[in-house]
Amino acid sequence: MKNNDKISISAALTAATCTLLGTTALQPVQAQEDPGWDFNTSLLYYGEDNDRIQDLSLKTLSRRTFVDDRILSLGLTIDALTGATPNGALPQSFPQTFTKPSGKNTFTTPPGEFPIDDSFRDTRVAISANWDQPLGRLYAMNVGVSASAEFDYLHLGLNAKLSRDFNNRNTTLSGGFAFASDQLDPVGGIPDPLTQMRNVRDDDDDGNSGRSSTDTKEILDLVLGVTQVMSRNFLMQFNYSYSDSSGYLSDPYKILTAIDANGDAIFLPQVPGVEGPSHLNYYEHRPDSRSKHSLYAQGKYYMSGKVLDASYRYMTDDWEIDSHTVDLRLRWPIGDTSYLEPHLRFYTQTAAEFYQISLNGLNDGEPLPEYASADYRLGDFDALTAGLKFGWKTGGGNDMSVRLELYSQSGNVSSSDLIGSQADRDVYPDMDAIIFQYSYQFGK
Repeated sequence: MKNNDKISISAALTAATCTLLGTTALQPVQAQEDPGWDFNTSLLYYGEDNDRIQDLSLKTLSRRTFVDDRILSLGLTIDALTGATPNGALPQSFPQTFTKPSGKNTFTTPPGEFPIDDSFRDTRVAISANWDQPLGRLYAMNVGVSASAEFDYLHLGLNAKLSRDFNNRNTTLSGGFAFASDQLDPVGGIPDPLTQMRNVRDDDDDGNSGRSSTDTKEILDLVLGVTQVMSRNFLMQFNYSYSDSSGYLSDPYKILTAIDANGDAIFLPQVPGVEGPSHLNYYEHRPDSRSKHSLYAQGKYYMSGKVLDASYRYMTDDWEIDSHTVDLRLRWPIGDTSYLEPHLRFYTQTAAEFYQISLNGLNDGEPLPEYASADYRLGDFDALTAGLKFGWKTGGGNDMSVRLELYSQSGNVSSSDLIGSQADRDVYPDMDAIIFQYSYQFGK
């Protein structure tokens, strides 16, 4: 079983080995390399508190250089994930029972806790291949393909990028695209939008479970960028990117709690001998399209051996989410063979226009909204990442590093959106996580 948190988490874990057009960090200019293979491997652990998502990820990036600056890159990532995330329902002062996504059994959440089904297990395998080569004296191109598979999700993608040098190679203009086609086959099927959570194996008279078997989505990313050498010690990069997603963009595992005028979950009368949810819940529904615009700026400054790397990103979309990201790194050399690199990242976003922590007014006959989601990732929240990396060269001249980071996320819900007893309870599932990574680079 999986949910979209896994997608978001898996994407984050493989960012270092994928060519995401225009979004990768600036790379130092390198001289012509001798032909041969080099390998970059890493083992990463990501763990959220309160028995939420735990991930152990093994990554390898193999690179073969040829004459004339041609490079073949092959990536492999294997993720083993366990745990789960809040399903969108609110904590209550009483126990709550939910039907699991499989529809075959239920689980119960104690009073005061965010409902989490912790039976989730999955393994993800992702591969990628990219080819870089110059086209004449001033042009360069990159083309690539990617694929990943897990129990209920299949991704296929391709990308291409073209760049051109100007101004004695002090200025580089680039443009590219990436296209992904994904197929979703969630456990238990895809629920119809904003339909009620059913009892175990509860089909209607026609055998309709209110679910479809599979669905798809497509994502097109376009990027335009410029890299400018400002001085012998200062390098800048600016990007504009556009992303268009269409298809099934909801999360089949996320629900919303229906509440009464006091802010409590609406109780469902129990039928003897029938196993099912104890309270009224509905599956979420998001729009089937999303357009995002992003502006990105990054600078690298060399200061007597130290390198300051700073970046800022602004994103806005037609779901009315606006986000700001500031990322700072400082590589501080220690002697000739090692370094320390502190890292600080701050992220903040506003809530989607259809984000709401619960459904209310249903007892009074109010209709369901067209779109609604209680997924905390679509809410108004701030996140801070702080950590330290230590790297060194081995006796054989290879590179090793270890990285430890702490991540903290805290949401904001306006008091005007709280009803009755919700004001006295936690309504946003704040989260802390730890990230540890060991990397080893060797070859040639």
